[in-house]
Amino acid sequence: MKVEIWSDVACPWCFVGKRRFEQALDRFAGKDGVEVVYRPYQLVPDAPETATPHRAWLAERYGPQSVAMDARVTELGRGEGIEFDFDTALHANTFLGHRLLHLAESEYGAAVQGVLKEALLTAHFSRGVDVGDRTQLTEIAVGAGLDRDRVTAYLAGDEGSDAVRAQLAEGREIGITAVPTFVFEGKWAVQGGQEADTFLRVLEQVAAETAAEPEAPHGDSCADGACAV
Repeated sequence: MKVEIWSDVACPWCFVGKRRFEQALDRFAGKDGVEVVYRPYQLVPDAPETATPHRAWLAERYGPQSVAMDARVTELGRGEGIEFDFDTALHANTFLGHRLLHLAESEYGAAVQGVLKEALLTAHFSRGVDVGDRTQLTEIAVGAGLDRDRVTAYLAGDEGSDAVRAQLAEGREIGITAVPTFVFEGKWAVQGGQEADTFLRVLEQVAAETAAEPEAPHGDSCADGACAV
């Protein structure tokens, strides 16, 4: 089973959803046959390259209620083992982070990409790291297992940008309008940071539906490379 998770590096609910999905996957009998891949989505695609304090940006966008919004997510995150620190978090453009995630998947595999995703989320939300800064991104990537020279050269140029833009466009085409969105086998979509029990039920249902499907006589019904969600 393939699960594609459309999410952003600067999305707290994506962090919560990631942890909850992983809890469900650990409980799923067929977990060894599940491939998890992260796909890009930018909540604020026009965010400036120079990072600014998260609190100031959120207050400007949502007003006084922004404090309560952060407090609610902080409490929920604590229940999932996440220590959100919105006082030090920075509002940054996440495109470079998505480029790195693409590099990780394409050259190191989905497992390493997952490690990098966790590291990026932790850096952004718990350590006040500027995830739009090439130097800091390099250190995060190396810590996740990527080669330093490869990452340095990759971020110095524009490699991977077209691929990430194409995936961002694909997300829009299949109707991804909010994150996190979990797409199972290119057919079934679940939106939001659902409870682990919900994700487990979906995994079991998709496994049952997939097993019940007749084998196609000539390849995949999504042979054009895109499946409607």
